[in-house]
Amino acid sequence: MKFWIAIAIVVLPAMAHAADVSGIPKIREGDQVQIGNARIRLAGIDAPSVDQLCLNTKGERWTCGIAARDELIRHADNKSWTCHVGQTERHGRQVAHCEVDGEDIQKWMVKNGWALAHTRVSHDYEADEKAAREAKAGMWQGAFIAPWEWRVRNKKTAILGAVKPPETAHAILLASASGPVAPSPECTIKGNVNRSGECIYHRPTSRWYAQIKMQVTKGTRWFCSVEEAEAAGCRETKR
Repeated sequence: MKFWIAIAIVVLPAMAHAADVSGIPKIREGDQVQIGNARIRLAGIDAPSVDQLCLNTKGERWTCGIAARDELIRHADNKSWTCHVGQTERHGRQVAHCEVDGEDIQKWMVKNGWALAHTRVSHDYEADEKAAREAKAGMWQGAFIAPWEWRVRNKKTAILGAVKPPETAHAILLASASGPVAPSPECTIKGNVNRSGECIYHRPTSRWYAQIKMQVTKGTRWFCSVEEAEAAGCRETKR
């Protein structure tokens, strides 16, 4: 009896850990959805944040982060998803491979150029990224910064893409699309940089929230969650 109890103690948590999550999601970003109370990060890929900017074939800026999210909405919104959870992040977000009508949704995002293979954690979608790059699909049509690089970007950050970027590319791509209006109703957390160069985020209930003016040239940006803000290296305001 003790033997089977010991087995149950080991096996049952693992089974719960790997439980599937199914349902019609709310699509927050190109790699983040929510099904019921489960916040899910699509495994093996990295899509641009909703306020990330890219350049098109003419060297003009466009909101590729919003485009990535909206393309995913057009492709798979109002459909039932099945997500196979592999692990849970420190802040409670579940990392999962998701299927829609039997289709690997991560593969679709990478192959169509709306996300990159996140090779730091997985090599599952490298071939799909190569196909997107050769087809100049999605972000690959112009110039952009890899999403994981954009979150910690500086003047030495590498620029990717199918076209030779103009001399002004870095100045454009290092900025964000964070204007005075939030990019979506779910993305209302404000981030700004203080005089010491520290990134601070402010929830709508924060004391200084209304006084933070969102301007692209000032390095401000919108976040869709506390987890996203902290992943970008920001801390919550002390007031």
